[in-house]
Amino acid sequence: FPERLRIPSKAHLPEVTLLGAGVRKVSFLRVKVYSIGFYADLNNPRIKAVSQFTSDMTPEQKIEHVVDNTTCLIRIVPVRTTNFTHLRDAFVRALYQRLSIAQKNQVMFSQEEIYNITTGISSVRTLFPNRTLEKGTPLDIVVTPPMPDNPRALIFRDLGAVMGSWVTTEFVLHYFSEDAPSPPVCFARRHAF
Repeated sequence: FPERLRIPSKAHLPEVTLLGAGVRKVSFLRVKVYSIGFYADLNNPRIKAVSQFTSDMTPEQKIEHVVDNTTCLIRIVPVRTTNFTHLRDAFVRALYQRLSIAQKNQVMFSQEEIYNITTGISSVRTLFPNRTLEKGTPLDIVVTPPMPDNPRALIFRDLGAVMGSWVTTEFVLHYFSEDAPSPPVCFARRHAF
């Protein structure tokens, strides 16, 4: 994965820096499906404030801070030709798993929040075409930065976008979870996280 990326877009997207990488495997066969790179805008003032990161923060707290406060990008690169249906099903399954875990941990959602979450997950399901994604072809997924009074967007490049802060945040965080079907994405320690 390149150290830095600037994704061409109609909307201005900042340059993002590689923070970690990993490999997604099919859980029952342990077959490698795709490589994943995690990038973030480290020039965002919310991230640059060194005082935000304290030595007693866990790596999980640090990544949550990054995801909660700036533009993030996930680059997925298939190691074998796959299809968008498989990716879609894995993404939807991961989001429902995150919702189930939150509810088991006694996170209380209002009826409106549940509606927004499930609508967002359903929107993810509708974005993907029934065609292949060739080996080595990157799929870029952008999480827009937080804006006051606006939900964040989860943009699947060239496919569409889903609006909803919970869906966008949890989509990214599932890659770092110990509950994920594959090992969590590993962070590059060179970025002082």
